[in-house]
Amino acid sequence: MTDDETLTALRVSADYQFGAGVGDALFPPDEPITVRYSSGGRPRQVLAGDVDETPGSPVGDRIATYGTDGRFTLGQTGARRMQAALSPPSSRVVVGEESEPYVRDGRNAFAKFVVDADRAIRPGDEVVVVDECDRPLAVGRAELSGAEALAFASGAAVKVRHGFDAA
Repeated sequence: MTDDETLTALRVSADYQFGAGVGDALFPPDEPITVRYSSGGRPRQVLAGDVDETPGSPVGDRIATYGTDGRFTLGQTGARRMQAALSPPSSRVVVGEESEPYVRDGRNAFAKFVVDADRAIRPGDEVVVVDECDRPLAVGRAELSGAEALAFASGAAVKVRHGFDAA
């Protein structure tokens, strides 16, 4: 399978996981994308741009990692692209300003600070944690459904993988 065929298949997988059109937003056909493969030949890392493969060269911006379970985990670049492709509140958990510095620092987003969430979120979904102005704070895995994140007064709503620098 060529890189172009792999990217086509990854776009389809992204559309299935995140919604129609997200595959093209994550991996634009007109932009150079580098796919790194596992030792078994499966696509693993998807990076923005042409990445120099020589040892010691910069890694590049990680868009996503394609897991063995067929699901993506997003890097900061991928989270921003997904957020731009989907209108609010799709795939988002909104937290209040009191938890913003902690979430940006990479700490989990707790249910008591959630002020809104996409009701379609299911536990295990990849989500973007945003502030009330829809600015991205972090990306991670939902631990609660969107409705539960709003209803619960305690517990982690999102297990944060990467916090974002203030923009």
